[in-house]
Amino acid sequence: MAVRAHAAQRGLELRIERFPAGTRTAEDAARAIGVQVGQIVKSLVFVAGAETFVVLCSGAARVDEAKLALVAGAGNVARRLVARGDTLRALVRDPDRARGLPGAELVRGDLANPDALRAGMDGTDAVIHGAAMYEIGLDRAQRERMLDANVRGTAHVLSAAKAAGVPRVVYISTIAVFGNTHGQVVDETFRRTDQDYTSYYEETKVKAHEIADGFAADGLPIVIVQPGQVYGPGDHSGFGGLLTSFARGRLPVLPFPELGLNLTFVDDIAGGIVLALDRGAPGRSYVMGGEIVRAEDAFATLGRVLGRGAPRWHLPYAPLRLAALARPQLREVISSAKGVTFWATDARARAELGYAPRTLEAGLRATYAT
Repeated sequence: MAVRAHAAQRGLELRIERFPAGTRTAEDAARAIGVQVGQIVKSLVFVAGAETFVVLCSGAARVDEAKLALVAGAGNVARRLVARGDTLRALVRDPDRARGLPGAELVRGDLANPDALRAGMDGTDAVIHGAAMYEIGLDRAQRERMLDANVRGTAHVLSAAKAAGVPRVVYISTIAVFGNTHGQVVDETFRRTDQDYTSYYEETKVKAHEIADGFAADGLPIVIVQPGQVYGPGDHSGFGGLLTSFARGRLPVLPFPELGLNLTFVDDIAGGIVLALDRGAPGRSYVMGGEIVRAEDAFATLGRVLGRGAPRWHLPYAPLRLAALARPQLREVISSAKGVTFWATDARARAELGYAPRTLEAGLRATYAT
């Protein structure tokens, strides 16, 4: 009914067909019924990005084995969607630097202009908002930029989506919104009661998640995805840097060995976002995890993959505390690691979406053993 209503609002002639199980893209459907793919649905598509390479976007038509659906994708998800027949238009700060969106039409702009967002989203089928700034240990100016990207940017995007009547939105949150789980493995129903944030990043993502929940309560058909700690090709996070340093033989001492993470391969997150887009229930959140470990166990696994031992020594916190006297930003590095676990189960995504992430060893092997 929602698809019919959307088609009527847009003046589209809607034809619903039942397709064989092998039908996966708009091109498959077009061949099955003997038409050009452009005749299946006429739609606008949209992508918007912040200064980071992660973007928000929406896409064209997709057909699964039972129905015609309208979908979209973000970041490296965009490449998956282009491959399956979706069309993307990307709003980026600098089109010359937007090399991660092959096949997308690039339009100059940014998330700070709500009017441009609303105009770009008008008539689109879906939006995925994943633009965010991730960094630990910030100065005051960096914190303001993070607030703009993570909190104000989310409010702008979701306001524009609501104003444009977008029929489906996926927002990329994080399991960090649960805070330090103190060794407990939580799920999407968990609600934190403390306001002791491990980092300013965590604080901004909690606020952004609350904004998304508010829009969902107000009727915006939004699905929330909560990835764990990303690793894999192209990952430039601090933890990813430590893994790469060890793989290159440059990490004799391991910091934060007891830090608890849910390590999630980058391609598994991309696939999970598409699953949430295709199958997620509006108003529902889905943790996208991988393998729940402590940092020292992750490096032991990488050592096995590379045929060498894990780092022999662990860096004590005392030198870091002394260094923080000269560099106060290091205090946040310590608070986001010492005695902290970011642990959450992805059982809901596995059961409801068919999410099936690879093991940590398989992901590390794909990243470092090639």
